[in-house]
Amino acid sequence: MQFVAKNNIQVMNTGKLTKPFRDLGLMHLLDQIKFVYQKWKNRQHNAQFVQANPDVKLPPDYMLFEAFQLDYQKYYEGGEQTARWLMGLFERYTPLTGKNLLDWGCGPARVLRHFPKLLGNTCEIHGTDYNPKTIAWCRENIGGVTFAINQLNPPTQYQNAYFDLMYGISIFTHLSEPNHQQWFDELMRISKKGAVLVLTTHGDVFREKLTEQERQEFDQGKLVARGKVVEGHRVFAAFHPPAYIRQLFEPQADILEHIAGTRKSWGLEGWILKRETRLGTHNFLKTN
Repeated sequence: MQFVAKNNIQVMNTGKLTKPFRDLGLMHLLDQIKFVYQKWKNRQHNAQFVQANPDVKLPPDYMLFEAFQLDYQKYYEGGEQTARWLMGLFERYTPLTGKNLLDWGCGPARVLRHFPKLLGNTCEIHGTDYNPKTIAWCRENIGGVTFAINQLNPPTQYQNAYFDLMYGISIFTHLSEPNHQQWFDELMRISKKGAVLVLTTHGDVFREKLTEQERQEFDQGKLVARGKVVEGHRVFAAFHPPAYIRQLFEPQADILEHIAGTRKSWGLEGWILKRETRLGTHNFLKTN
C-alpha cells in the first residue's frame, strides 16, 4: 500500500497551470469551483454509498472535500484501510497494547475514527486539528477518541512526553518552512523517548510537477512552498527534497524507514521515525 495524498489539487495541476491563479490570489476561488464540480460528479456514487451504509456518520461535504476529496466510499473504506496499514507499520517496531496514540491534523477523522474498533480498549486515542468546526463535528459524531484544538502554530495542549504512537498524514505538505521546524520540535516535545511516528511528505515523485525555478530549489535540497494562500489549507503546498527532511528529522529522531512514493499512485513519501532514546546522539539513516 502507498501513502496517497489526502487531497489532490497539488498533484492534478502542475505549477505552470496554477501559477496564474496563485499570483492573482484566485486559488481559493479555483478550489471552490473544484468542490462544486466534485460534488456534481460524485453525486450518484455518494448517494449509493449513503443508501448502502445508513449508519455511517459522514462529515459535511465541504469539510470532507477540504480535508480529503468528496468521495464518501474512499473517505470511509479507504480510511479504515489506512488505519490497518498504520497499525502494521507501528507493530514492526513496538507492541500496540497500553499506548497513547495521536493523529496530528486529524481532520474529520477519516483514519482516526476506525482505531477505537481496531484497537479496542487497549490504547488511549487522541486527535488534534486546527479547524474548530472539524473538531466540533468529530466530538459530536466520533466516539472513543479525545479531540483537541490546536492553532496553525504550535504548541498543542499536551504535556511533555505523553504519546507512544503518532502519525500525521499530509500535514507537513501544507505548512510553511518555519512551521516545519516548529511543529517537528513540538512533536518531539509531546512524544515519549522511543515513541514511533509516521509522517508523510511530498518527495521526489512530485518533482516533475514543479516549475523550472521550483525544481532548481528542490534539487538544491531546499523546501519548495507554494504560498499566496491561507497556510494549512489544501491549496497551500510544500514539496520536500529527502535531504531536507533528513536534516529536519535526524537531530532528534532515528529514521527507521523511508517509503518512497510512486508515479503510478502519486503517493506521498512515508517516514517512520523513532524518538531518540539518548540525548545528544546522532543516528545513521536506514532507508528501505
